[in-house]
Amino acid sequence: MTDTKIVDSNILVYAVDNIEKTKHELSKKILLEIIDTDKCFALSIQNLSEFISVSTKKISNPISLSQAREIIERLSELPNLKILNIGTKTIILATEISEKYKIHYWDALIAAVMKENMITEIITENESDFSKIPWIEVINPFG
Repeated sequence: MTDTKIVDSNILVYAVDNIEKTKHELSKKILLEIIDTDKCFALSIQNLSEFISVSTKKISNPISLSQAREIIERLSELPNLKILNIGTKTIILATEISEKYKIHYWDALIAAVMKENMITEIITENESDFSKIPWIEVINPFG
């Protein structure tokens, strides 16, 4: 899966939250690229869970749980988008990454999923933690 890029949850959230117009439009464009291309992309279970939590409660104009569920169902049906699971080994690896690179556990969990699946690129605005990990390339579509 080395050609695969993982999409961080902030991209999903901005795609449904139009408060920041530029980020909203760029995020929608990224999702359309995922839909309309044969390039490989991935989301972790954590990304999907965070998307539900933030988009239904923490944004200015929250969407309903049924809307969030529908988005996740549609994403999961895309042939070029892989949903990556998290297991006990992933959690243990995440604690090691968090400790070694001094980053938040939740970002380390995404990094651990990436490492297990040989993914080196992440599309996110969160450069601060991910850029500390030498084998991860951060693609920030907003800056």
